[in-house]
Amino acid sequence: MARLFGTDGVRGLANGEIITGDFALGLAQAAATVLTKGRHAERRRAEGRRPRAVLARDPRISGEFISAAVAAGLASSGIDVLDAGVIPTPAVAFLVHDIQADFGVVVSASHNPAPDNGIKFFAYGGTKLPDEVEDRIEAALAAPELLPTGADVGRIRRFADAEDRYLVHLLGTLEGLRLDGLHVVIDCANGAAAGISPQLFTDAGATVTVIGNDPDGLNINDGVGSTHLEPLRAKVLELGADFGIAHDGDADRCLAIDHTGEVIDGDRIMAILAISMRDRGMLTDDTLVATVMSNLGLRLAMAQHGIRLLETAVGDRYVLEALAEHGLALGGEQSGHIVFRRYSTTGDGLLTGLQLAAEVVRSGRTLADLATAMTVYPQVLVNVPDVDLARLDSDAEVADAVRRVEQRLGDTGRVLLRPSGTEPLVRVMVEAADVAAAQSLAAELAEVVRARLAL
Repeated sequence: MARLFGTDGVRGLANGEIITGDFALGLAQAAATVLTKGRHAERRRAEGRRPRAVLARDPRISGEFISAAVAAGLASSGIDVLDAGVIPTPAVAFLVHDIQADFGVVVSASHNPAPDNGIKFFAYGGTKLPDEVEDRIEAALAAPELLPTGADVGRIRRFADAEDRYLVHLLGTLEGLRLDGLHVVIDCANGAAAGISPQLFTDAGATVTVIGNDPDGLNINDGVGSTHLEPLRAKVLELGADFGIAHDGDADRCLAIDHTGEVIDGDRIMAILAISMRDRGMLTDDTLVATVMSNLGLRLAMAQHGIRLLETAVGDRYVLEALAEHGLALGGEQSGHIVFRRYSTTGDGLLTGLQLAAEVVRSGRTLADLATAMTVYPQVLVNVPDVDLARLDSDAEVADAVRRVEQRLGDTGRVLLRPSGTEPLVRVMVEAADVAAAQSLAAELAEVVRARLAL
């Protein structure tokens, strides 16, 4: 049977095969069973208090009944629920840490279209759950243990100052710096950032123009946000703004558009911020964490600036694990999940946009000029379906083909063959100095993989 939890919680079509009201209630009860066995929850019980959980959602319409079911499942398990309503996912991570809640729950499908939804959890301290804890929650679905009665059932209360706490926290990361004089366009993806992101940048002193800030429950990520950058580009160019930033539906991502209309992706944002933090003595061990899918240009730029790049598997959870394991300060993904470990326990699109704006002010340079620190190499990705993933690492002819391509590329390119985690296909990625070479070599490798590993 396939594992219930994916790379970021449980996700699927709302009211489809998995994400139903009954499932949400049961999953919440199972999570309560597993996530309240730590010392913090036991101490709270010993003091005569119930464990607490922070609950929030993005504005998609199905989030209303799913979050209600989650709240019911938690309260029926003896958990006091602080319902923060519609706020960004990283706000929940912060709030769990800030009020020392036992865990947090977010009802969101991130950048997915409106019919989808999902449920994800943060542990005590605001960190993402490791695989083994998710597996224990899945196992507990069969028989939740916490079924209190009488005064021991949980209460559900509105977390009235949740947004204000998060806003104050983010503004504090500027450490007195102001954004006066900047004109920023913000695309909120008709998602969870629609209320707070414009307020954040306005309070920091910027002139703000907002698009994608009219969520109706059905238009989240619909032609706007970090997966649809054209509206943001058009507005930045129309207004002559300094730059624009785009969030996804739950606002844990940030991509940018400079004043010329150029896309500044997560790799380029990391390059800008890593160099700045290194120069200010804030980049621990002069090391940046990124995944194997980050562009070759990031690797070369970091080497040029004397910054070590530590690579992880694809997924922000692996970036987070590496940051924690090595005590490092900055990491992220090309997609715009950026983690500032000093300020956050997870990727935070609002924090990323704010720190990027702060660097523009601090340096006195345009975002376009700052982005020249990294040259983006053409990156071509070819998916090869219906192949035997088990033989990928052991097939000699595939390995020989990869070596031949690597020799032809030398220091001007890179090859990565990666099995999909969800379906029987291999992702063939080639970077080269020009796009035609990358396309040709990727097609050549894909053909070898197809011929050798076909099912």
